[in-house]
Amino acid sequence: MLDQQRVREDTPGCLDKVFLDSAGSSLPPRPVVDAVVSHLRREAEVGGYRAAAERADDLAEVKASIAELLGARPEDIALVESATRAWADFFYAVPLSPGDRILITEVEYASNAIAALQRARTAGAHVEVVPSTPTGELDLEALHKMLDERVRVVSLVHAPTNGGLLNPVREVVDLAHGVGALVLLDACQSLGQVPLDVVELGVDALSATGRKWLRGPRGTGLLYLRPELARTMEPAALDLHGAQWAEESGYRLAPDASRFEFWECSVASRLGLGVAVRYLLDLGIDEIEQAVSARAEYARTELSTLSGVTVRDLGGQRSGIVSFTVDGVDPNVVRKSLADKDVTVTVSGRGSTFVDMSKRNLDGVVRASPHYFNTFEDIDRLVAAVAER
Repeated sequence: MLDQQRVREDTPGCLDKVFLDSAGSSLPPRPVVDAVVSHLRREAEVGGYRAAAERADDLAEVKASIAELLGARPEDIALVESATRAWADFFYAVPLSPGDRILITEVEYASNAIAALQRARTAGAHVEVVPSTPTGELDLEALHKMLDERVRVVSLVHAPTNGGLLNPVREVVDLAHGVGALVLLDACQSLGQVPLDVVELGVDALSATGRKWLRGPRGTGLLYLRPELARTMEPAALDLHGAQWAEESGYRLAPDASRFEFWECSVASRLGLGVAVRYLLDLGIDEIEQAVSARAEYARTELSTLSGVTVRDLGGQRSGIVSFTVDGVDPNVVRKSLADKDVTVTVSGRGSTFVDMSKRNLDGVVRASPHYFNTFEDIDRLVAAVAER
């Protein structure tokens, strides 16, 4: 069982206010902040190069911790600046030819969809949307009918940014691999709140951020690649970290996923990410999943009792994201009203998940995302604040 008192003491930002935006940018625990700040101070004392060299073992441990969380190997992890960068780095490395097909979901995140549309236009490929079931998940039967040998990649959003459903993964992977297609899992909103084992899931690549459910610093992200791909795919962009200038007219790629990394980075932020992942591992991802799920379901139940409030979450299996609307009130007005009462939520607009929101005729939803450091009293304060709108 989680030590609620300890995790709240480690999270001073949650003590005097209600913070419900871990799906946006969560509150990092004190050890993460200390790790980042202390390294920045060390850089100020001895310079960035020497400070980084002093922490070489700790930097290597960052990938080891992420690999432990994902059931992967450290050499199959690349550290980057964001989930979007991780997703794009893999996607732009997938060879595309005229007539090739890219499959995305109805809940595709806008950054992914824009990249897919851009590459389709330049390569002469086609982007197609896999329909959802009436309960919101990707329709596996529809996917099966759409798959053929021209499908090169299936982009699967595990947990959408605008609501609480979780999409099936292994089933999608098995279907896609049956025609030789790659599966890129967008785990931006799931890593850190639900268990993920890349070997069990069978995905070819996984992208995620540090700032959300992992509670790491902003400006951190990660890309996992299946071992064979980590050794054979060539990124669209390289520098002297991802490759070596081996001869005047040639270069040699790094032998693993580090070929997708660039040399320049925020060392302090990466150290903070490592501390955040280790903090999560020490607590236990299963315990975190139970805590997040309990708080999210409690929020959905209590919000549903309010007149004029509609919970918009779909899916049979749900994440910690709780989305709702208030009749006749712009979601941004609701967000501002809650902020005035020291309750932090955010708004997910149509532009972030255009197909799904348009299909449901929603311009925006209020998004509350409780983490394990939240109490049920926090949820009560949210519900009371919505009722007083």
